[in-house]
Order: sequence, then structure tokens, then C-alpha cells
Amino acid sequence: MLNCPYCNISNDNRHEVIMSNESCTYTLLKEQEIKGAGIIVPKEHRETVFDLTQDEWNETFQLLQEVKLYLDQNYKPDGYNVGWNCGHVGGQHVFHSHLHVIPRYADESMAGKGIRYLFKKNQKVD
Repeated sequence: MLNCPYCNISNDNRHEVIMSNESCTYTLLKEQEIKGAGIIVPKEHRETVFDLTQDEWNETFQLLQEVKLYLDQNYKPDGYNVGWNCGHVGGQHVFHSHLHVIPRYADESMAGKGIRYLFKKNQKVD
């Protein structure tokens, strides 16, 4: 798709391609906020996860398992956040489907805060 930064992510010098399969690619940003944080991107333009074909879904899952092994061996995280943002209101900023794989570490300031932390922090706990 014209002007989509993820349709040719391997040509983007801000990303380092770590591995790929027939349907998708896993990349790391060269400048990372959390070490080892990356994305799995389908090679074909799909706006959201809901637009993936069954084969792309299966290949994404297969690559996710390989990514976890890679991260466990090279970064040794204490946990993970894995997720999709879908649509503008859902927090999606690049409208090419991408699965965030974010290693988490016990010594980081947000350790123990999951993806719903912002929703839960304002709730009163009895």
C-alpha cells in the first residue's frame, strides 16, 4: 500500500529484521524504549489483526514462538506483554497490522503493570 511504513519494513533503517517466515517478519527498533521490544508484521498489507488470513494467523503464531525463544536466550526477560492495537481509538498509529512483543524486566519502573494498568489505576480496590 502506498506510503505504508510497514509494507516494506525491511527497508526501514529504524528497524532491524531479526527473523521472518513466509507470511510475516519480526523486527526490533534500533532505538528501543524497552530492550528487546519488537513487532511481528504481516508481509501483505492488512489493516488490523481481524484482516489476517488463517495462514497469516498461523504463521504469526509460529513466528511468535520463535521470537520468544530468541528473546529468552538473548534478553532473558522476566515477563512479557504481547498485543495488538486496532483502530485509532484502540491506539493504532500505523494502519498495517502489527503484533507488539514487549519483554518485561523485574528492575524496570513499570514492573508488574500490565496492559490494562492505566484502566485499573483509577479504580478503588476494596
